[in-house]
Amino acid sequence: MSALPNCPLCNADLTYPDGSLLICPVCAHEWSVEESVATEPAARVWKDAHGHVLQDGDTVTLIKDLKIKGSSSVVKVGTKVKNIRLVDGDHDIDCKIEGFGPMQLKTEFVKKA
Repeated sequence: MSALPNCPLCNADLTYPDGSLLICPVCAHEWSVEESVATEPAARVWKDAHGHVLQDGDTVTLIKDLKIKGSSSVVKVGTKVKNIRLVDGDHDIDCKIEGFGPMQLKTEFVKKA
């Protein structure tokens, strides 16, 4: 038996064929077999607060004071962060901030320098 692709909407693995369509019983999404073969997930694009595309190794600047959780310290507006690394997850940027150490940031609080 050939393995059917997961549902593109809810990622359920319970899909079944119905003629030329594939159907997901979890979310009731229907799509064609050709559509599932032709479409690959698009590469994720990270954008800063102003809509500029970010890449690994970029330098960004904070646009908001950020409190450090569990500390009374604050990373001030205008702090430059060099050599960022983009990751999937709640916080999109892994970096080291001089004077504070390793940290994770959200792209909505930075602009590309």
